[in-house]
Amino acid sequence: MERSSSPFWRYILFQIPGWTLALIAAWWLQTSQDIPVWMAISLPLGWFVKDMVLYPFLRSAYAPHDSLPIERLIGSRGYAIETLTPSGYIRIGSELWRAEADVEKVERDATVEVIGAKGMILRIRIAQDTNELPTPSRND
Repeated sequence: MERSSSPFWRYILFQIPGWTLALIAAWWLQTSQDIPVWMAISLPLGWFVKDMVLYPFLRSAYAPHDSLPIERLIGSRGYAIETLTPSGYIRIGSELWRAEADVEKVERDATVEVIGAKGMILRIRIAQDTNELPTPSRND
C-alpha cells in the first residue's frame, strides 16, 4: 500500500481512533445527556478540523526517515564552544554536541562542519567555506 507511507496518510491513520472516540462521545452525549443535535455534530467536526489544522506542524514527525537522527546532522555547521584537542563540545543551533575533530586542535569559536558520527559523538572538520558562518552566542 503505497499511500500509507506518505506523511499525510500516516497522519490520517493515526487520527482515526480519536475521530471514532469523538463520534461515540457525541452520540452518547446526544442520546443520554440530551444535548442539541448541532452540538453533537460540532464535536467530531471540530475534532477533525483541529487535526487538519495541526497537520502542517506535525508533518515532519510522520515522514519516514531512512537515517538515524544523528546522521541527519552530517553537513550541518556549528562552532566550537571550547578549544577542541581534538575532542570537546560544539554548538549546532541551540544544541551542544560532543565532537571529535579530524585535526589536532580546533580553536574556540571556529566554524566547524559535521562529516560523520560515531555513536553519539560527531566527527567534525574546520569548515572550508565560511560564507555562511553560524554566529557564536557568548551566552555559554
